[in-house]
Amino acid sequence: MSPRKILIVDDDQKIRSLLKTYLEKNQYEVLLAHDGASFMAEFERHRDEISLCILDVMLPDTEGFTLCQSVRRRSEVAVIMLTASADETDRIVGLELGADDYLGKPFNPRELLARIKAITRRTGQEKTREPRYYAFNGFTLDLLERSLVDPDGTATALSGMDFQLLKLLVEHPGEVLDRSRLAEVTRGRDLGPLDRSLDVQVSRLRQRLQDDGKQPALIKTVRGSGYVFSTTVTPRHAP
Repeated sequence: MSPRKILIVDDDQKIRSLLKTYLEKNQYEVLLAHDGASFMAEFERHRDEISLCILDVMLPDTEGFTLCQSVRRRSEVAVIMLTASADETDRIVGLELGADDYLGKPFNPRELLARIKAITRRTGQEKTREPRYYAFNGFTLDLLERSLVDPDGTATALSGMDFQLLKLLVEHPGEVLDRSRLAEVTRGRDLGPLDRSLDVQVSRLRQRLQDDGKQPALIKTVRGSGYVFSTTVTPRHAP
């Protein structure tokens, strides 16, 4: 999910154009829809990339309230409702259906921008969401389940230290990780000059990854430095 991709639905073409121009000047990526059907099509197409939806209450084919319910059944993405009605009931209904904020028309684009920033700060979406899965060489590491799925589809639970070591490696493919950093992450302490525990741990992880200990292709030793995860890694939010 991109923290700066916003989907807007409004049947007023002038408002859509105004918001797109203004928000893009503030480094947001904007997707537009003119009715409920086009909104849901865009939402499904870009669901994993959108961080915020702006919904007009009155649309030609549906109500923004109905769209808000549909979004909430599918996602925790932030929602701001827009309405030309002065009736406070609309605001209450929108919030009860899961909207994060509400803004009456006409409105100042600067106020909308301020509310967008407030919501993203509050929900932590200015930070990049950490992927759940890392795929490499037929394996998939699941950060939530703390398990490793091999190319045959068999899942294996990892020990705490094995999980921390593999997680650090897949998050930094191609980067030489020195022994002290690996030891700090996996064991919480520095290694003594004769301490070979990290090497034993790496050897055990190589076995899990079916990586030849004599000529490893995945976890390679960098003499005098540490180890490097030498393969392509693909982070994903969905399996």
